[in-house]
Amino acid sequence: MPLTDVLDSTMHYEETGTGTPLVFLHGNPGSSHLWRNVLPAVDLPARMLAPDLIGMGRSGKPDSPYRFADHARYLDALFDRLGLADVILVGHDWGGALAFDWAARHPDRVRGVAFLETIVRPMAWRELGDAPRARAEAMRGPKGEALVLDGTYFLESAFTGGVLHPVSEPDLRTYLSPYPTRDSRRPILEWARSLPLDGEPADVAERVERYGKWLAGSGETPKLLLTFDSSPTLLIGAELATWCRENIAALSTEHCGPAGHHAPEDQPHAIARAITTWVRHHDLIHDR
Repeated sequence: MPLTDVLDSTMHYEETGTGTPLVFLHGNPGSSHLWRNVLPAVDLPARMLAPDLIGMGRSGKPDSPYRFADHARYLDALFDRLGLADVILVGHDWGGALAFDWAARHPDRVRGVAFLETIVRPMAWRELGDAPRARAEAMRGPKGEALVLDGTYFLESAFTGGVLHPVSEPDLRTYLSPYPTRDSRRPILEWARSLPLDGEPADVAERVERYGKWLAGSGETPKLLLTFDSSPTLLIGAELATWCRENIAALSTEHCGPAGHHAPEDQPHAIARAITTWVRHHDLIHDR
């Protein structure tokens, strides 16, 4: 369970194996714990790492606004600290957005990007259904602080309602333990308010627009979209998956069965198999 100094704080990461780095990035409100059943099932001779984003999991909680740019800055520093080059990225939720952002800014250091249930393009309020719209509006207003900061409802609902099969009590405690206080939950609220809708927040929308250009133009970099079904909580449904196939260069798609938004909880082995097959097919761990 390595912990390393990064900028003015520390970052925790899980690590196993040697070779080409395969980095798994979690989203909100998760941690590296999300990947606990995926990493052992990936059958590749690779150095697999799963960090906790800054302010989350067992990473430090510096005095930070925890904007997208802050997470990217700490992630950059962690990658540099660990000497990561020729990286294969796997990202879920905001971890996918951070993976795209890092790859777009370091195209000479990335071999491939696999992603699931993440932000592939800016969105508009009109695209949201009634329930997602009400949720987004609540998160952006005063109710957001009550829902996220004043208790653990948001955290608990992610791993009881955002999955097809609620996680066990011990696993839920692992997810909850880094957030015992109101202040410790601020990174979670900031992520919940960061979904780019009609160009706001502007800083996040700009990042997404920028990495969207890389996704469309990087035909030399293989990409893998993992899709799922049978859940109303999915971020990437059939329509958006079609958009990805039409707008993202060098994209393969693999369907991994029924799952909720936090799909590694429901389908860890299917995800691991898909990543293993994709990496081997594109020879991404072959020295070049």
